[in-house]
Amino acid sequence: MAIDSELAKRKLSTLIVDDNEHMRALLRRLLHRMGIASAECGDGSAAMAAIQAAMPDFILTDLSMQGMDGISFVRTLRQSQNDRVQTLPVIMITGHAERHHVEGARDAGLNELLVKPVTEKSLRSRVQEIILRPRPFIFGPGYYGPCRRRRPDPNYNGPERRKTVVAI
Repeated sequence: MAIDSELAKRKLSTLIVDDNEHMRALLRRLLHRMGIASAECGDGSAAMAAIQAAMPDFILTDLSMQGMDGISFVRTLRQSQNDRVQTLPVIMITGHAERHHVEGARDAGLNELLVKPVTEKSLRSRVQEIILRPRPFIFGPGYYGPCRRRRPDPNYNGPERRKTVVAI
């Protein structure tokens, strides 16, 4: 597949957070084909330090890692005192597609989930989603992260209707 000119012209960079060296190498190659620069960390704790220095445009993280797992990593990121770090888009990659894993990642403030096996097409689709069609961030009781709704429902008038959406 050719380099995606829309993504490549943005000169994006990402941080890959995965304790599996082979998965990091695969992601690095796929991102390179899309014209996206990457840096890598083997765990969530090291990634938190690297983010401050590198300030990537988005993050790719694995769900299951030794030490700080992907969900703990996203929660820590969303609680950062740095607004830019707090709102970094995150794509989580996992082989665990069970409902409780997906809901746990979503509730931690994840932007997108990508289930293995990873293909160039599936990765490109998720990157395009967070870069070209970003969702606004929501500040709510017990949740801070991208709006979980993919499409607004103007006809919803229930008790959970949001009065305002804070776009960042």
